[in-house]
Amino acid sequence: MNMMELIAPCHFGLEAVLKREIIDLGYEISSVEDGRVCFYGDAEAICRANIFLRTAERVLLKVGAFEAVTYDELFEKTKALPWETYIPKDGKFWVTKAASVKSKLFSPSDIQSIMKKAMVNRMKEHYDVEWFEETGASYPVRVFLMKDMVTVGIDTSGVSLHKRGYRKLSSKAPITETLAAALIMLTPWRKERILVDPFCGSGTFPIEAAMIAANIAPGMNRSFLAEEWTNIIPKKHWYDAIDEANEMVNDDIQVDIQGYDIDGDVIKAARENAREAGVEHLIHFQERPVKELRHPKKYGFIITNPPYGERLEDKKDLPALYREFGESFQKLDSWSAFMITSYEDTERYFGRKADKNRKIYNGMLKTYFYQFNGPKPPKPKK
Repeated sequence: MNMMELIAPCHFGLEAVLKREIIDLGYEISSVEDGRVCFYGDAEAICRANIFLRTAERVLLKVGAFEAVTYDELFEKTKALPWETYIPKDGKFWVTKAASVKSKLFSPSDIQSIMKKAMVNRMKEHYDVEWFEETGASYPVRVFLMKDMVTVGIDTSGVSLHKRGYRKLSSKAPITETLAAALIMLTPWRKERILVDPFCGSGTFPIEAAMIAANIAPGMNRSFLAEEWTNIIPKKHWYDAIDEANEMVNDDIQVDIQGYDIDGDVIKAARENAREAGVEHLIHFQERPVKELRHPKKYGFIITNPPYGERLEDKKDLPALYREFGESFQKLDSWSAFMITSYEDTERYFGRKADKNRKIYNGMLKTYFYQFNGPKPPKPKK
């Protein structure tokens, strides 16, 4: 098996960031759709994509795509796919997730059971057996229906890629690691510039920024389902990808990354998470309310996820909180601020209209990424 098509799902609205990451890894894009980027790669690409992509939710090996408007059609076209190319005789296989949007077939449980039956029928004929022991590696199938087009992939990642392995402790409303990385990459921030998160919670923004600055691959310290797929991916490819990741790390760097929060216990959790991620020495965490946000340096960046007040009883505190945040920001000469929030009155109480905002779905929650741009720093004299 040489070239394959791979599917990388991501947060809606962040496809361009993931596309750039995939191109930077050296792979050719086949298509970009809402919430996913598809690309071509070999067995080695499965390893490298899982280990290096910061903004993908998982990596799927595409088995096929077809149109289906009846369950009979779904059965026959699923059966026609070359399952034996991917799943060995002892493989454990099931349809772990089915999602349907604007399609005539919309019941996830029916889609899952019919497709599993079709897979069994196909593989019975190929392997000439009546019963599958399913004692080997796992090959969970994910299927997505959009306007009657069925896209089928096998999940290579297992646990979602946002679980880097460093976040042992989290705050009340944590932002996922993949979303935090994507939002940082949407800004012009570079490791030479100051970065402050005044609502850092369990530290996700500062930690992801430090990992980007130190070139630490997000998947270096976790495992993936496809490591067991020795029928498709030689073990050597995984070792080579980890060696490549280790060689790229440069954590002997000077950066100014800071995380503040009003809750001292949360700051302790953030420090612990940074330690787990191997970037504790690159971040300064401090218990500090947003009204005390200040910094002597110029041209800094704020990237943050302030409270949204999703619960009604929390909403009453938001006007004062966003007003304090806006007043502190005004005193930071020449800084830029970027914040993700679902709070509708953000600009009103922050005291400034955003230069730009971008709609992003954080799970099912519609949020906006507000961008308040400061001036660019002068170019250094040659």
